[in-house]
Amino acid sequence: MAHTALLWDKLDGRRVRCRVCERRCVIAPGQRGFCRTRENRDGELLSLTYGAVASLHVAPVEAKPLYHFLPGSRWLSMGSVGCNFRCGGCQNWETAHAQPDDARRDAQTLEPRQLVDMAVERQCKGLSWTYNEPTLWLEYTLDTGRLARKRGLLANYVTNGYITPEALDQVAPLLDAWRVDIKAFDADTYQRLANIRDFDKVLAAAERAKKTHGLHVECVTLVVPGINDHASQLRALAEWIVATLGRDTPWHVNRFVPHRDLSALPPTPVATLERAHAIGREAGLWYVYIGNVPGHEARHTFCHVCGARLVERGDGGAVANHIWRGICPFCSAEIPGRWE
Repeated sequence: MAHTALLWDKLDGRRVRCRVCERRCVIAPGQRGFCRTRENRDGELLSLTYGAVASLHVAPVEAKPLYHFLPGSRWLSMGSVGCNFRCGGCQNWETAHAQPDDARRDAQTLEPRQLVDMAVERQCKGLSWTYNEPTLWLEYTLDTGRLARKRGLLANYVTNGYITPEALDQVAPLLDAWRVDIKAFDADTYQRLANIRDFDKVLAAAERAKKTHGLHVECVTLVVPGINDHASQLRALAEWIVATLGRDTPWHVNRFVPHRDLSALPPTPVATLERAHAIGREAGLWYVYIGNVPGHEARHTFCHVCGARLVERGDGGAVANHIWRGICPFCSAEIPGRWE
């Protein structure tokens, strides 16, 4: 449904500038921004997806993936349509690349209170804004998040991180975790993967989420063969995480599965992921995980001090958690994250 948008400026000629994501689109009357979810109607900016829920599931927190935030907890996970990126290998392209007009027949309209009631009834720990880019749902996530807080629910964003500081500052007080994709560590590769070059703004948002707002942050890199799997790039990314977010920040290096425009590429070799894992550890990260490889040992959490296995994960999420009040029971080391 159309809803008055937040964070935009009036320009001459009834044009407007959107300030929700870092594209900061200038939109002429009757036109939409790059994401296609925001339209200029007679000099006023409207969100076209408020309340339009295209995907809705109860999922474990490990599916985000968030590995150091309440293992085994259930989250009401939802998404709409549209994205401010155009990733050629997008797994959720049916909704992320969809036009609001085309997707409306498949989306259900849910008021914020309905979502909150649903999360409570299904015994979820909180709300997860995911599947498409939640930044574009800013107004809806704010309204729903305020109600969720009153009911004792938590919330997280599963995001590409290309959000403006002003939008992040509005939504962060209603969030607890920030799960961000960092797709590469140079402009040319980011352009090839996501159609943006200024990836430093993704990095700046992750730093702001953690240092300014105190959110729990975990990073994910989908390792794509021949595109962002070079050792030098992976090392630079891992070193940035250590220096800026801290060595205790989990980094997930996930397997690419051929899809859409990148369907001619092979799946990421496990050996490549294991090399990325080793690079992360050599850079000083305490927790590096390998994702999308069922049964791999690097999906479990091991104490960074004594090496004991603390959280065991199966294909559906955590199956055992031995951390007690944030402490390793074997050596008493403090394990960063939120465990209870």
